[in-house]
Amino acid sequence: MTDTPTEPELPRAVALAWGVAAHPQRGPKRELSIERIVDVAVELADQGGLPAVSMAAVASELGYTPMSLYRYVTSKDDLLVLMQERGIGIPPESVREADGWRAGLREWAAATLTTYREHPWLLDLPIDGTPQTPNNLAWLDAALEALAEAPADYEAKVAIVLAVIAQVRWQGVVERGYLAAAAAASVDPEDLDRRASDVIATFITPEEFPEVHGALQAGVFGPGPDDPFAFGLERVLDGIESYLATTPAARPATPTADPEEQLLARDPKVKEAVKARREAEKHLREARKRERERMRDARERIRRG
Repeated sequence: MTDTPTEPELPRAVALAWGVAAHPQRGPKRELSIERIVDVAVELADQGGLPAVSMAAVASELGYTPMSLYRYVTSKDDLLVLMQERGIGIPPESVREADGWRAGLREWAAATLTTYREHPWLLDLPIDGTPQTPNNLAWLDAALEALAEAPADYEAKVAIVLAVIAQVRWQGVVERGYLAAAAAASVDPEDLDRRASDVIATFITPEEFPEVHGALQAGVFGPGPDDPFAFGLERVLDGIESYLATTPAARPATPTADPEEQLLARDPKVKEAVKARREAEKHLREARKRERERMRDARERIRRG
C-alpha cells in the first residue's frame, strides 16, 4: 500500500488569498464579506496608517461587532496579509512590454513605487520570508520575466530583484517622510526643502564643514529639476549590467515541460479562465489609472482653494 502525500496545511490568510479557504456558512448578514472587510481596512490605513486599523475600528465602520469579523478573518495578522494583497495589486503589463531587462526592471521599480505612494502603510508591513500569496508572487514573476534573457541563474536573478526592491523601498520610506513633514508644516514639499536649506545655511561655514558648504553653494540641498532617486536606481542597474557582462552565462537548461501542465494549458475551460483573468487585470489597471487621475485632480482643486 502506497502512502499518498498530504498537502501542507495553509495558514488561514494564505488560504484566503488563494481563494481556497472555507468561508463561513452563515454570518450576521449576507452583506458582510472578506472583500468588504479588507476594503474598509485598506481605506482606514490609507487615511491614518496601520495604527488606524484594528478589528474594532473595521467592525465599527461596517456597522458590526468585532466578533462578527472573526468569522471571516481570524486575526489582525491575517487581515494585514490580505490588506497587502489588495494594496499591491498586480504588476502592470508595461513591465512585460518593456524592451530588455533593464527597461523591464525600471518599469517594475516605478510601478512598485507607485503602490507605496498610493498606500504608504505597505512600507510598515514586515517582510518575513518568501512570498506566498498570489499578488506577491505575480510581482516576483514579472521581475523574473524581465530578466528571462539575462545570462544568470535563478539564484542570481532573485538576488537582482532583491537589490532593486531594496532601492525602491528606501525611496518610498524617504518620500513618505518628506510628505509627512510637509503635511505637518502645511507646506509644499519643495518649500520644506527650501526651509531646510535656509537652516543649513545659517550654521554651515566653509571653515567647519568645507565640503557640505560647497554642496550647499552648488544648490544641492534645495529643490532641483532632477530626481535624485533616479540616480540611485540607475547606478543599481549599472551594477547589475556590469555583473551580467562579466559573469559567465549560467542559465539553467529549460526544464522539460510537465505533460499534465501542457494538457491543462490546452484545456478550453482553462484557456477561457486565463483570458478572463487577463481581461480583469486590464480593467483593474484602467480603474487604477482613473483613480490616480481623480486623485490628482482633487489635489489640484484643494490647492487652488
